[in-house]
Amino acid sequence: MAIIDELRTPLYFAAGTADLAVQQAKKVPGLIEQIAAEAPARIEAVRKTDPKVVQEKVTAQAKEAQATVQSKLADVVGGLDTDLKKLGETAQDLALRGVGVAAEYAVKAREKYEEVAAHGEEAVKAWRGDVAEEIVEIAVVVEPDETKAEEKKDEPVAAASDEPAEAKKAPARKTTARKTPAKKAAVAAETE
Repeated sequence: MAIIDELRTPLYFAAGTADLAVQQAKKVPGLIEQIAAEAPARIEAVRKTDPKVVQEKVTAQAKEAQATVQSKLADVVGGLDTDLKKLGETAQDLALRGVGVAAEYAVKAREKYEEVAAHGEEAVKAWRGDVAEEIVEIAVVVEPDETKAEEKKDEPVAAASDEPAEAKKAPARKTTARKTPAKKAAVAAETE
């Protein structure tokens, strides 16, 4: 069964992905309406802006960014350690951190994959109508005795009748007849 489960998981993942895509696609009309409502105000704001003011702001921001980059580059170049041993240790440390981060992302990716596959399995069950069957299976597991099921079937009938349920007698139990000592002696004599 493990092989079948391994084959089903990618299919459930695909079904889950499709179901999530449909859920997201249902949100698109609302976004379009929102953009359509906001568009006239934004277009009007763009028309009213002065191109010279925008150009001045962009130029000032570019000069600030250039100055920041130059100062950071000077700090990095000035702070480089020329000691090769220390540089090698740093490289090794960074490589180990990279492996750790990659492993962490692999675990997270696997967890998300399993979540989407589980979502897909639920979606497939809902599409097929298996959810109702699963509820019936749970009910069978929860109810261990058939006698309890029969009693529950009898209770609605009792409630529907005119007499109160307390007045009705419980169903009679089947009992085996006890052998009297005389019969036991006769049976013992016959077997001898």
